[in-house]
Amino acid sequence: MKRVTAIVRPEKMEPIKEVLFAHDVSGMTISQVQGCGNQHGWKEYYRGTEVLLNMIPKVKFELVVEDDRADEIAALIADTARTGEVGDGKIFIAPVEQVIRIRTGETGESAV
Repeated sequence: MKRVTAIVRPEKMEPIKEVLFAHDVSGMTISQVQGCGNQHGWKEYYRGTEVLLNMIPKVKFELVVEDDRADEIAALIADTARTGEVGDGKIFIAPVEQVIRIRTGETGESAV
């Protein structure tokens, strides 16, 4: 099993959810997060003082999928999230050693 974590622009949340559900993704966790990457934020002025806003709002998707679907899911997210501009986000894929469904006690891929 693999964990696919994608950090994307907030306006891409609904389109990504739609494409994932259309491709039979059984579940996901979505969080609103803040962070910065290469763009390092932007400058604004508040009451005449320059303020550096370096924490940019993003949305984080986390999914645990079968090994053979991780690249497919990452490609779907990347294609949907891509604008071609700085700040489109990142996708991380990492191994998952074990999953346990608390309700039933199932483990492994059947618990996903």
